Amino acid sequence: YPEDHGFEHNVGGFERGHPPKGYFSPYGNPKLTDGPEGEHLTERLTREALAWMDEVRDEPFLLVFCYYTVHTPLQSKPEYAQRYRDKQEAQPADGEAWGEERQRKVRLVQDHAVYAGMVQSLDESVGLVLGALEGHGLSERTVVMFTSDNGGLSTSEGHPTSNMPLRAGKGWVYEGGVRVPLLVRWPGVTTAGSVIDDPAWGADLYPTALAAAGLDLRPTQHLDGLALTPALRGGALPQRALYWHYPHYGNQGGAPSGAVRWGDWKLCEWFEDDRVELFHLGEDEGELRDLASAEPERAAQLRGLLSAWRGRTEANMPRPNPDHE
Repeated sequence: YPEDHGFEHNVGGFERGHPPKGYFSPYGNPKLTDGPEGEHLTERLTREALAWMDEVRDEPFLLVFCYYTVHTPLQSKPEYAQRYRDKQEAQPADGEAWGEERQRKVRLVQDHAVYAGMVQSLDESVGLVLGALEGHGLSERTVVMFTSDNGGLSTSEGHPTSNMPLRAGKGWVYEGGVRVPLLVRWPGVTTAGSVIDDPAWGADLYPTALAAAGLDLRPTQHLDGLALTPALRGGALPQRALYWHYPHYGNQGGAPSGAVRWGDWKLCEWFEDDRVELFHLGEDEGELRDLASAEPERAAQLRGLLSAWRGRTEANMPRPNPDHE
């Protein structure tokens, strides 16, 4: 649990990645007392976060607010879902609705009313947190980082969202599965409205938070990440490879695979049949044109980087199952 890993206060965080009984009380969460029947989980967690911030506002603090929304089960406040159903009915159809990825249908159009309602609840909560910082006079000396742990769920479990023009979604090493938002507001450091093109990943957040707090880095704890401060100040990050490892099957349809990105080049490796795909994301962010046969030396170079990284990290690899049908 979070309190076993350095956090002093934990509300709602336990081993499940989703609310076991849904987004309305009773929650079935051992780290969160039930509220009145029908209480909305996102709103409850937001009130808990705001109350805690009110208690600690006079001292340095770190709030890690890991929303359950927009995870399954797909449940929105009814009036929010109805709002987007009405909006959908008032608009013409927007192109082809479905595609296919490894025999899985994939949503191509963003038109899921319940999911939209869940996103609205998330947006409102973020607004309340930022408003509380403003109200406490803390917004000019607080760093806010907003991101996600994976791309949108487009290939299974209700197919609630589309990641177009990116390919596939959660559970895949294609960009639709691994590319996520990262927004940083750091008064006095970041420039409002600016866009940074340097690739970053989740392992960078810990060293960035340490740097923001004026603390020494702890490289034995953040082995793979680096502080994003130079890029946030308008400079650049050193060029580096980014790696992904997915050595199993997932309920979203993805298969055992790995990927490496170096600059705009990205290689995907599929462990079932030892196949690789090579894409240039600067010219083909949808990963539609496989250049592995046209660029065999580049593909071999990137595959070597990926293999060496798996060796350094002692990454587990899948083993063939002779009993599989």
